[in-house]
This record gives sequence, C-alpha cells and structure tokens, in this order.
Amino acid sequence: MSADSPKDSTLERGPQSISSKPATAVRSDLPEHVAIIMDGNGRWAKERGKERLEGHKAGTKAVRAVTEACREKGIRYLTLFSFSTENWNRSESEVSGLMSLFTKNLNDELSTLLKNDVRLRAIGDLSRLPATVRKALNITIKRTEKNNGLDLILAVSYGGREEIVAAAKSIATRVQSGALKVDDITVDEFASSLWSGDIPDPDLLIRTSGEMRISNFLLWQLAYAEILVTPELWPDFDKEIFDRCLEQYATRERRFGLTSEQLARVSQA
Repeated sequence: MSADSPKDSTLERGPQSISSKPATAVRSDLPEHVAIIMDGNGRWAKERGKERLEGHKAGTKAVRAVTEACREKGIRYLTLFSFSTENWNRSESEVSGLMSLFTKNLNDELSTLLKNDVRLRAIGDLSRLPATVRKALNITIKRTEKNNGLDLILAVSYGGREEIVAAAKSIATRVQSGALKVDDITVDEFASSLWSGDIPDPDLLIRTSGEMRISNFLLWQLAYAEILVTPELWPDFDKEIFDRCLEQYATRERRFGLTSEQLARVSQA
C-alpha cells in the first residue's frame, strides 16, 4: 500500500505516533492479534529515485521481520493489509508487478513458513486475483494448514465495507431460506459471517508512514483495537520499531467502555 504525504498530528487517547524513545511499559501484556497497515512503499521508492515496485520489494523484508518477531514473542495472530480493493485502480503495470511479486513471495517463503510453524490464511475477494496468484495462495494455505504457532492472515483484494456487505448478503440469504430468524441476528452472529469470522478481533493496529486513517481496513473488527502510528515508511519497519509498538501497547488501559475504577474492580474479582 501507499498513501499521501505524512502529516504531523497526534490524537489524544486515539491514534498515537511512536517516538524513537522506547516507552516505559507499566504492563507486560502482549496483544493476541496484531493488524498492520503496511504503508509507504511507494514513497520509500520515490525518495530513492526508484520505481514504485522496488518499494514493494523492499517491504518484503519488513514482512519477514514482523512475522518472525510475532512468532518469537508468542503473538498468535498477525493480519497484514497486503492489497486493498481500491488498489485495483492503480496502473496496470503496478498491479501486474504486485501480483507477480505476491506469487514469488508465496513460493519463496513456503519453506520458511513450514519451518517456523506459521499457518497462512487469506481474507478478501480472492476471486478477483489472477489464477496464478490464487494457485500459489491455495497451495501455501493447504501446505501450512496444520501449523499452529502463528496465524499469518493476508488481507488481499480486501475492503472493510465490501466485507460487511458480503456478510449482510450472507445473513439475508439465510433469513430468506428460513435457516436463520431475524431475531437471531446478533453481534456475534454477524461477526461470524465476516471473512474473518473465526479470527479474534485485533488488539493492536499499527500503521506506518505517519498517516492517521484506517483506509477501509477491518472496519468492524477494529472497534476496540488500540491504534499506533509510526513515522517510518514500511520498508524501514523492523523488529526494534515493532518492540517499541508493543511497549506502547503495554501502557494502554483497555477499558471497553468501563471506567478505570470499574476495570480495577473487575480485575480484582
């Protein structure tokens, strides 16, 4: 992904930029599920006088670093915003290059995923992907399906609004057929109809490149996620920066609508 020029802004108790100084963590919790908007590949390439695709290639190193870090720390789920529904509107040459790179990375990383007990999954409108990409994706998903160290979820040809509409259509079809009653449509029932239906919601969302928006990513699932924004462009993201994000996350008080006093009583119960 790539976006516009970064802006200097920090929202109190909302999306927060990550400084280069490590935070002093007051809690040691780790998120169960981390989601990342990998932004800035195009700008990284432009700053170096390279073609945009070179930025996407450079971003592969960051994907590997974060995946390794999650596996080492015991984080159970990692979702990466790999290609959005809006990205189909990019130039034909960039989309073609991205699809070729995607296929190459799937083939190249299969042995590493198997070695490190990583299970690959994908969410999105996968029917729009070229046949070569779908084949490589299906092979990797099938080969890694028994791994249980880390679920690496690629959001590819993905849009949050599109996912919600697909879930609504699925539920409407079941109601129309008599398989589901209107009164049985609950928050949990709706969530289970999403493409990510059996995956817990993200605890932490990280966006690189300084942009303060979620870009149609996991709109339903991010309802209570902690949001952190880093100024680094995605190809420059590494384990050290990821550690700083986790340290910042550990300082957050996740209240889920409760007051701090209520949360304290719940914790003591």
